[in-house]
Amino acid sequence: MSNSKPVVVYGASGYTGRLVCEYLREYNIPFIAAGRDKARIQEVLDKVPGIDTVEHEVVEVEHAVGPLTELFRGAKVVSNMVGPFIKYGPEVVEAALAAGCHYLDTTGEQDWVIDAQTRWADDYAEKGLLLSPGVAQMYTTGEIAANICLETPGLDTLDILVLWKGFPTYASTQTIFTILKADWYYLEENQYRQWDPLTALEVAVPGQHETALALPWGGTLHPVWFKNDPRVSTCKVLGGVTDRAVMQGVVETVKMVESQIKTLPADQQDAALAEVAASVQAGMPPRENPRINTSVDSVHASGPLGRAHCVIHGNSNYKQTGLLQAYAAHSLLQQPPRRVGLASACQAFGHRELLGVLKAFGLVLDPVLTVHS
Repeated sequence: MSNSKPVVVYGASGYTGRLVCEYLREYNIPFIAAGRDKARIQEVLDKVPGIDTVEHEVVEVEHAVGPLTELFRGAKVVSNMVGPFIKYGPEVVEAALAAGCHYLDTTGEQDWVIDAQTRWADDYAEKGLLLSPGVAQMYTTGEIAANICLETPGLDTLDILVLWKGFPTYASTQTIFTILKADWYYLEENQYRQWDPLTALEVAVPGQHETALALPWGGTLHPVWFKNDPRVSTCKVLGGVTDRAVMQGVVETVKMVESQIKTLPADQQDAALAEVAASVQAGMPPRENPRINTSVDSVHASGPLGRAHCVIHGNSNYKQTGLLQAYAAHSLLQQPPRRVGLASACQAFGHRELLGVLKAFGLVLDPVLTVHS
């Protein structure tokens, strides 16, 4: 089924899945758009301008290892949009491994990446395959900024801020609520340390006078990516949206989860969280407007005798995610990744290369870098 179409976008009917398909079209890469509802996928793709100019196929598939393996066989890259990934990811990772495909997803779930690292990283590495969760704006663009700072030798501590204007999609909201029941970690002297889940801090936002409210946001993926990086010993990340009212609502929700949902039996927590998430975001938000939906990724890197600060201003964080996924697939079809097994986007494809792609499509400005060493 997949022999003539090297990329499978699983979860193509969602907001981000549609954008991945749009950018695969930009790269002229044939793909399969797959999911559990063929009619819904077709309806979404029909709204993509010019989609008929790229070879593609819409496939309905059961969410189970066997059917997914059969679908993936013959393809080279699986781009998975079906989250929360801690809940729905294992079947897709196992199927991609069985079919001999590289695996990409857009997760923001730290616990999922740590779990994937433990369960499948070695198996993927043995097959020369890439296992790359979290190829997405909310982590990759900040990781690019961090790596630009680390081009200055002697810096070992990363203080990262990720903020954007807009509102999460339905799937992102489900993920946000899923990570509320997990433990969150930052990196300190090469060891994971647990965040207090009620942490909420005022942060200085580059480019404006007003401060913002930011949270550990589930710990983010950066501490995982940098844990085994010899340049880095400590990494803390805060993030969120710039709308203070939304963030205050998240703070209150975290308190409610701690006091009311985490006290429930484990088998009841998921349903309770899903119910609350659905009440917050039940539909697909409007397409991003680059004048409104801006992003800022700020990294302060420090060492005993050095400082660097890198800021990347961008727009349309979901478009950034769609492009990063499509470029990753494009790159994997041309050449092996820089690292196999579990690896971040920057580790697999190069931070300067990814920055160039985002700039080429008009989604980020040149980084603003200040160095004192």
